[in-house]
Amino acid sequence: MSRPLLLASGSTIRLHLLHQAGLTVTASAARIDESVIRSALEAESAKPREIADALAEMKARKLADKNPTALVLGCDQVLSFQGRIFGKPETLTEARDQLRCLRGHTHQLISALVLYDEAKPVWRHAATASLTMRAFSDSFLDAYLARNWPSVQTSVGGYKLEQEGIRLFSAVVGDYFTILGLPLLPLLNYLEIRGFIET
Repeated sequence: MSRPLLLASGSTIRLHLLHQAGLTVTASAARIDESVIRSALEAESAKPREIADALAEMKARKLADKNPTALVLGCDQVLSFQGRIFGKPETLTEARDQLRCLRGHTHQLISALVLYDEAKPVWRHAATASLTMRAFSDSFLDAYLARNWPSVQTSVGGYKLEQEGIRLFSAVVGDYFTILGLPLLPLLNYLEIRGFIET
Protein backbone atom coordinates (compact mmCIF):
# COMPACT_ATOMS: atom_id res chain seq x y z
CA MET A 1 0.00 0.00 0.00
CA SER A 2 1.13 3.53 -0.73
CA ARG A 3 -0.31 4.54 2.66
CA PRO A 4 -1.03 2.37 5.69
CA LEU A 5 -4.65 1.73 6.62
CA LEU A 6 -5.98 2.31 10.12
CA LEU A 7 -8.87 -0.02 10.97
CA ALA A 8 -11.31 1.51 13.45
CA SER A 9 -12.32 -1.86 14.86
CA GLY A 10 -11.30 -4.41 17.44
CA SER A 11 -12.49 -7.26 15.20
CA THR A 12 -9.82 -9.91 14.77
CA ILE A 13 -11.56 -11.40 11.72
CA ARG A 14 -11.62 -8.04 9.88
CA LEU A 15 -7.95 -7.45 10.65
CA HIS A 16 -7.12 -10.99 9.50
CA LEU A 17 -9.01 -10.54 6.22
CA LEU A 18 -7.19 -7.29 5.44
CA HIS A 19 -3.80 -8.82 6.27
CA GLN A 20 -4.59 -11.88 4.15
CA ALA A 21 -5.37 -9.52 1.25
CA GLY A 22 -1.82 -8.15 1.56
CA LEU A 23 -2.72 -4.75 3.02
CA THR A 24 -0.59 -2.84 5.50
CA VAL A 25 -3.04 -2.23 8.32
CA THR A 26 -3.14 -1.56 12.05
CA ALA A 27 -6.24 -1.78 14.21
CA SER A 28 -7.47 0.44 16.99
CA ALA A 29 -10.96 0.00 18.40
CA ALA A 30 -12.99 3.20 18.27
CA ARG A 31 -14.67 3.68 21.64
CA ILE A 32 -18.30 4.58 20.98
CA ASP A 33 -21.42 3.44 22.83
CA GLU A 34 -22.91 1.35 20.04
CA SER A 35 -25.97 0.20 21.96
CA VAL A 36 -27.02 3.75 22.88
CA ILE A 37 -26.47 5.03 19.35
CA ARG A 38 -28.28 2.05 17.83
CA SER A 39 -31.24 2.53 20.18
CA ALA A 40 -31.44 6.25 19.35
CA LEU A 41 -31.40 5.52 15.61
CA GLU A 42 -34.06 2.82 15.99
CA ALA A 43 -36.22 5.29 17.93
CA GLU A 44 -35.98 7.58 14.89
CA SER A 45 -37.13 4.68 12.64
CA ALA A 46 -33.77 4.41 10.90
CA LYS A 47 -33.45 1.43 8.58
CA PRO A 48 -30.90 -1.32 9.37
CA ARG A 49 -28.66 -0.19 6.50
CA GLU A 50 -28.72 3.39 7.83
CA ILE A 51 -27.83 2.17 11.33
CA ALA A 52 -24.87 0.12 10.09
CA ASP A 53 -23.64 3.03 7.95
CA ALA A 54 -23.98 5.56 10.79
CA LEU A 55 -22.09 3.36 13.24
CA ALA A 56 -19.32 2.66 10.72
CA GLU A 57 -18.95 6.38 10.06
CA MET A 58 -18.87 7.29 13.75
CA LYS A 59 -16.07 4.79 14.33
CA ALA A 60 -14.06 6.06 11.36
CA ARG A 61 -14.58 9.70 12.33
CA LYS A 62 -13.48 9.11 15.92
CA LEU A 63 -10.12 7.70 14.82
CA ALA A 64 -9.76 10.12 11.91
CA ASP A 65 -10.12 13.06 14.31
CA LYS A 66 -7.15 11.70 16.26
CA ASN A 67 -5.19 10.72 13.14
CA PRO A 68 -6.04 13.44 10.60
CA THR A 69 -3.48 12.38 7.99
CA ALA A 70 -4.43 8.70 8.08
CA LEU A 71 -6.53 6.53 5.84
CA VAL A 72 -9.16 5.23 8.31
CA LEU A 73 -11.68 2.44 7.75
CA GLY A 74 -14.80 2.22 9.91
CA CYS A 75 -16.93 -0.93 9.86
CA ASP A 76 -20.17 -2.08 11.39
CA GLN A 77 -22.61 -4.93 11.01
CA VAL A 78 -26.22 -5.27 12.11
CA LEU A 79 -28.55 -8.25 12.09
CA SER A 80 -32.09 -7.51 10.96
CA PHE A 81 -34.98 -9.90 11.59
CA GLN A 82 -38.69 -9.09 11.25
CA GLY A 83 -38.17 -5.40 11.97
CA ARG A 84 -35.90 -6.02 14.93
CA ILE A 85 -32.17 -5.30 15.21
CA PHE A 86 -29.97 -7.79 17.04
CA GLY A 87 -26.64 -6.92 18.60
CA LYS A 88 -23.88 -8.95 20.18
CA PRO A 89 -25.26 -11.07 23.02
CA GLU A 90 -23.96 -9.95 26.38
CA THR A 91 -24.84 -13.16 28.22
CA LEU A 92 -25.20 -16.84 27.44
CA THR A 93 -28.92 -16.57 28.12
CA GLU A 94 -29.24 -13.71 25.66
CA ALA A 95 -27.37 -15.69 23.00
CA ARG A 96 -29.68 -18.68 23.53
CA ASP A 97 -32.77 -16.47 23.29
CA GLN A 98 -31.52 -14.81 20.09
CA LEU A 99 -30.73 -18.10 18.39
CA ARG A 100 -34.09 -19.59 19.41
CA CYS A 101 -35.79 -16.56 17.88
CA LEU A 102 -33.84 -16.87 14.61
CA ARG A 103 -34.05 -20.66 14.13
CA GLY A 104 -36.22 -21.86 11.29
CA HIS A 105 -36.28 -18.36 9.76
CA THR A 106 -34.32 -16.11 7.40
CA HIS A 107 -32.55 -13.00 8.65
CA GLN A 108 -30.29 -10.40 7.06
CA LEU A 109 -26.77 -9.26 7.90
CA ILE A 110 -25.94 -5.75 6.74
CA SER A 111 -22.25 -4.83 6.71
CA ALA A 112 -21.21 -1.20 6.19
CA LEU A 113 -17.82 0.37 5.46
CA VAL A 114 -16.86 4.05 5.58
CA LEU A 115 -13.40 5.22 4.55
CA TYR A 116 -11.92 8.51 5.76
CA ASP A 117 -8.98 10.22 4.09
CA GLU A 118 -7.43 13.27 5.74
CA ALA A 119 -10.29 13.39 8.27
CA LYS A 120 -13.03 13.44 5.60
CA PRO A 121 -15.35 10.65 4.42
CA VAL A 122 -14.40 9.73 0.84
CA TRP A 123 -16.13 6.37 0.26
CA ARG A 124 -18.86 4.24 1.75
CA HIS A 125 -20.41 0.89 0.96
CA ALA A 126 -23.06 -1.36 2.48
CA ALA A 127 -23.91 -4.94 1.50
CA THR A 128 -26.58 -7.40 2.63
CA ALA A 129 -26.57 -11.19 2.97
CA SER A 130 -29.58 -13.39 3.79
CA LEU A 131 -29.14 -16.41 6.04
CA THR A 132 -31.67 -19.14 6.81
CA MET A 133 -31.32 -21.10 10.03
CA ARG A 134 -32.42 -24.68 10.22
CA ALA A 135 -34.89 -25.80 12.88
CA PHE A 136 -32.30 -27.23 15.26
CA SER A 137 -33.29 -28.71 18.61
CA ASP A 138 -32.86 -27.08 22.00
CA SER A 139 -30.39 -29.81 22.95
CA PHE A 140 -28.24 -29.08 19.88
CA LEU A 141 -28.39 -25.35 20.65
CA ASP A 142 -27.34 -25.85 24.27
CA ALA A 143 -24.45 -28.10 23.23
CA TYR A 144 -23.40 -25.62 20.51
CA LEU A 145 -23.33 -22.72 22.98
CA ALA A 146 -21.48 -24.80 25.58
CA ARG A 147 -18.74 -25.48 23.02
CA ASN A 148 -18.58 -21.98 21.54
CA TRP A 149 -19.24 -19.54 24.38
CA PRO A 150 -17.74 -16.97 24.93
CA SER A 151 -16.28 -16.84 21.40
CA VAL A 152 -19.69 -16.13 19.81
CA GLN A 153 -20.23 -13.25 22.23
CA THR A 154 -18.27 -11.06 19.83
CA SER A 155 -20.64 -11.73 16.91
CA VAL A 156 -24.04 -10.23 16.19
CA GLY A 157 -26.72 -12.87 16.60
CA GLY A 158 -24.50 -15.18 18.64
CA TYR A 159 -22.85 -17.27 15.93
CA LYS A 160 -19.76 -17.33 13.72
CA LEU A 161 -20.38 -18.73 10.27
CA GLU A 162 -16.65 -19.24 9.72
CA GLN A 163 -16.59 -21.69 12.62
CA GLU A 164 -19.07 -24.28 13.93
CA GLY A 165 -21.87 -21.74 13.48
CA ILE A 166 -22.16 -22.94 9.87
CA ARG A 167 -24.02 -25.97 11.26
CA LEU A 168 -26.90 -23.71 12.35
CA PHE A 169 -27.79 -22.87 8.73
CA SER A 170 -29.66 -24.49 5.86
CA ALA A 171 -29.07 -21.73 3.29
CA VAL A 172 -26.91 -18.65 2.79
CA VAL A 173 -27.35 -16.07 0.02
CA GLY A 174 -24.74 -13.35 -0.30
CA ASP A 175 -21.06 -12.56 -0.25
CA TYR A 176 -19.03 -14.51 2.32
CA PHE A 177 -16.98 -11.43 3.25
CA THR A 178 -20.19 -9.47 3.91
CA ILE A 179 -21.23 -12.18 6.36
CA LEU A 180 -17.87 -11.83 8.12
CA GLY A 181 -18.47 -8.08 8.45
CA LEU A 182 -16.13 -6.74 5.76
CA PRO A 183 -17.29 -6.54 2.11
CA LEU A 184 -13.73 -6.91 0.90
CA LEU A 185 -13.97 -6.79 -2.91
CA PRO A 186 -15.64 -3.34 -3.17
CA LEU A 187 -13.06 -1.99 -0.71
CA LEU A 188 -10.13 -3.40 -2.69
CA ASN A 189 -11.61 -2.04 -5.93
CA TYR A 190 -11.83 1.46 -4.46
CA LEU A 191 -8.30 1.32 -3.03
CA GLU A 192 -7.01 0.27 -6.46
CA ILE A 193 -8.89 3.06 -8.26
CA ARG A 194 -7.45 5.64 -5.85
CA GLY A 195 -3.95 4.22 -6.22
CA PHE A 196 -3.63 3.23 -2.57
CA ILE A 197 -2.77 -0.33 -3.59
CA GLU A 198 -0.99 -1.68 -6.64
CA THR A 199 -3.14 -2.55 -9.67
